[in-house]
Amino acid sequence: MSSQLDSLIRMVNQIAANNTHRGDTAAEYVHTHLKKFWARSMKRQIIAYLQQDGSELLPLARQAVELLAQEQPVPAE
Repeated sequence: MSSQLDSLIRMVNQIAANNTHRGDTAAEYVHTHLKKFWARSMKRQIIAYLQQDGSELLPLARQAVELLAQEQPVPAE
């Protein structure tokens, strides 16, 4: 795994952990944050990671990235 991907995983997990207090709306909130503030290349990498493995994503982070993937799927290589 690249150090950039490691950083993305760490960041999305931190965003998720900091927003668990939002309850039922937390995944949508994290998804919106990623959509607004992450570069397209960052979103592509985290979606590709989810589709290939995703094992290091917290459950809330996984839900948010799944929502993101529904909007901009990464073509299979």
